[in-house]
Amino acid sequence: MVRKENPGGWSRSSVFLLFVLILLATTSSALARIKLITLPVRERVEVQLDHPGVTLVEEERVVPLIAGINQVDFSWANTEIDPESIVFRVTESPAAVSVLSVSYPPNEKALIWQVSSAASGPARIRISYILGRLEKTFHYRAIASEKEDTLTLSQYLRLRNLSNEELGASEIWAGVGPRFHKFVGVAETREMLVERRPKVPIKKTYTCNPATFGYSDRPQNKLLVPMHYVLTNKTTHGLGLARLPAGKVRIFQSDGAGTTVFLGEDWGTFTPVDDQMKLYLGVARDIVVTRKIVENETVRRVGNLIDQKVVIEYTIENFKTSAVTLDVRETLRNVRDEARGRSQHEPDWDILPETSLGRPDDTVSNQEELVFHVDLPAKDARSEARKIVKTLHLIFRNEW
Repeated sequence: MVRKENPGGWSRSSVFLLFVLILLATTSSALARIKLITLPVRERVEVQLDHPGVTLVEEERVVPLIAGINQVDFSWANTEIDPESIVFRVTESPAAVSVLSVSYPPNEKALIWQVSSAASGPARIRISYILGRLEKTFHYRAIASEKEDTLTLSQYLRLRNLSNEELGASEIWAGVGPRFHKFVGVAETREMLVERRPKVPIKKTYTCNPATFGYSDRPQNKLLVPMHYVLTNKTTHGLGLARLPAGKVRIFQSDGAGTTVFLGEDWGTFTPVDDQMKLYLGVARDIVVTRKIVENETVRRVGNLIDQKVVIEYTIENFKTSAVTLDVRETLRNVRDEARGRSQHEPDWDILPETSLGRPDDTVSNQEELVFHVDLPAKDARSEARKIVKTLHLIFRNEW
């Protein structure tokens, strides 16, 4: 039997091959994959630094979706993105869009969102994640007035990108102050002035506390007297809109002639609203405080219990030509251990009426520490500093 050829038709193998090609093309179109790491480019990036320990990055991209099922790839190879923190959201779209599932390709720092779209068109998506090693630090410049009653406080933000992720043109929010628009490249460091607050009221303090600051001359019982600028983070003082982050503070003083004198550096502690920041200025050489225990008496009560009476004497001299106030601080556990020897239990104490230091400041004193304020007159330029002698009488009850 002779087989007739069909020169104008299709063979069975040709028809099958055409079917396979159509099927592959349809499948490829339906499962379009959009690689966000390179295409499309970021339309907007926001870096949020308001959390003290976490940096949140939000980026927006415009993605061309097709009607049906889309696969959206997101990868973070060689970067410090926390995969557990990645969130995908659609903010603008031509029709209803929903995320059906998310999968993680094996052995890759990547994920694939399967996204359903009711119609074809561009959709604006927002991807947020925590980015490690995008390091932020704060530091300050404080310039005190000539009279040392106010200062200008400038706060700076330093951003160091060690995440191996180039964020490009970004909007940076530190949690306080304005938003910054900066380019953030790989291994770059950026510094920005967050805010400058002029005429912030300050108080210059002189403080002695043997438990905290110790002695300048222990054999002579002479205490160290550190100096501090103290500012309060509240609105009536020109601050108080947000907490002050911890950071190094470079301290200067105006000399009244348009220039400044460098006084030193200190580490400004984290300062919540209505709290105080103390800036260390060094040790006062012109205020001399001698402290010694002049009485230490044991009074037997009952059984093994005793009372311990302690009298501390302070001899204070002010060699400054201006009047100042000295803060005398005593840590009660330290006094008890000094008089009785080290003990583990909490001291039970009272101030005796013979005390000549006056009443402790109830706003800052507590069960563990007493604070007294002693006004020191200025030294007369033609005479020696006047010695002021004050005493603190304490009783520690129920000791053993």
